[in-house]
Amino acid sequence: MIAVTTPLFKPGRVLATPGAIEALERSGQSVWHFLIRHLAGDWGVVDTDDKAANDDALRDGSRILSAYVLDGDGDGDEATKIWLLTEAADESGNRVATTALLPEEY
Repeated sequence: MIAVTTPLFKPGRVLATPGAIEALERSGQSVWHFLIRHLAGDWGVVDTDDKAANDDALRDGSRILSAYVLDGDGDGDEATKIWLLTEAADESGNRVATTALLPEEY
């Protein structure tokens, strides 16, 4: 487990789509594991441009997107990717929500 003593940002309300919940249950993993990574600035498997955009978002308040690969469910299928998307900050600097979702649910 990754311990976060001081998150880089506040996630707001933590939500998950039905598809993400199902995929997490199938993998035996918890959304909290990925949320901790997200809050620590471990953006997962996003590309270089998205990593840079996330780093900028810590300063300018724009949206933050992380992507992680879930453990397989043992049936030989391709690994499932899950996204964590934190909304842009409002005028007061507050982020309303972070949502766990599958890419196809975006």
